[in-house]
Amino acid sequence: MPLRPNPSDRSGTADLGREPPWEFLVRHRPSWADATFLRRALAAILTLCAAALFIRGDPSVHSTDVVVAARDLSPGRVVAAEDVRRVARPAGFVPEGSVRDPSAVLGATVSGAVRSGEILTDLRVLGPRLARAAAGPDARIVPIRLADKAVAEILRVGDRVDVLAAERDGADPARAGPPRTLAADAVVVLVTAAENRRGPADERIVLVALDSAPAIAVAAASLRTELTVLFH
Repeated sequence: MPLRPNPSDRSGTADLGREPPWEFLVRHRPSWADATFLRRALAAILTLCAAALFIRGDPSVHSTDVVVAARDLSPGRVVAAEDVRRVARPAGFVPEGSVRDPSAVLGATVSGAVRSGEILTDLRVLGPRLARAAAGPDARIVPIRLADKAVAEILRVGDRVDVLAAERDGADPARAGPPRTLAADAVVVLVTAAENRRGPADERIVLVALDSAPAIAVAAASLRTELTVLFH
């Protein structure tokens, strides 16, 4: 008696001589598919590497302690212990001349407005470095009081001015001799703020940086004559 094929077993005979679909797709894939696959695989690997480096961080970056302002500081303020604090900052973002020890600026006078959290540098306080940066290697800083108080109100740090003296006649103070230039191209490094004034309420002290020879002349003249400035 001949065997009849089982109706439920047709898949085996139906697929005889045929290759599986996935093998057919692999064998007949287009030539550009390999390059596309490699590019995508490489992109995935690079993405994973970038994510790993981001999470791990750059081992070459290290932090260093610097001194920052603990509050907003106005020009002319004398730095006290509560005005500064030490924090750690990435070394690559620390400017040159940054102060590392708070004791180095205690008692120093702030040369310009400083925001809370700003790193203090050697040019933010009055000193030899600030004078050299403003007016040269032989520079000095001289305090002057201007005859016209309104001029001091409009002076700003960084202004370049000529310092003039107006000689007064001792016998007749109303008579003044011709003005003479004591110093040219001086740089204003500080104008005291209202809360930092010493002396009369309407008096402001102006500090200018200039070479040593004219600095001596200006300092001596400020004791016996009235001074004013010309803006550049």
